[in-house]
Amino acid sequence: MAATLELLTENGLGGVSVDEVARRSGVAKTTIYRHWPVRSALILDACTRLSSQHAAPDTGSFAGDLAALMGGMAQLLRTARWASVTPSIIDAAERDPDLATVHSRIQLEHSAPFQVIISRAVGSGDLPPQTDVQAMIADLLGPLYYRRWFSREPLDDAFVGGITERVLGRT
Repeated sequence: MAATLELLTENGLGGVSVDEVARRSGVAKTTIYRHWPVRSALILDACTRLSSQHAAPDTGSFAGDLAALMGGMAQLLRTARWASVTPSIIDAAERDPDLATVHSRIQLEHSAPFQVIISRAVGSGDLPPQTDVQAMIADLLGPLYYRRWFSREPLDDAFVGGITERVLGRT
């Protein structure tokens, strides 16, 4: 699995072959096929391991929670290995329902802590009851994803802080 994950992050989905996984891992192809009868099963299993749920911070204020969460997400987008393979997962998910399910799960894991802190802020009165939680999550994560995968501009602290300030209505 480690060799598959390495290949995924280096070359995307198209760069993973059972032959290369076997060569890199030192495991016989027959052993790989015993556990994953087809290449797509191996890739699907590897993709399910790319991301993990993150805890929602509790700094004592919505603004503090949001700043901590946004900083952490930006750091992950700069450094985590799933960030380099996500574009190929998005592309393949358009045609493969199993990968679409994996992609949806990864996105839910990314948004879950935002859901928690925004819902908590609504409950405490820091945000109005009619707050559209999903729209706010899109407002927060969208610019991060855009910079990481489209414009490729830096995800620096000033940019991340500016997103948080705009969403909070402070600028």
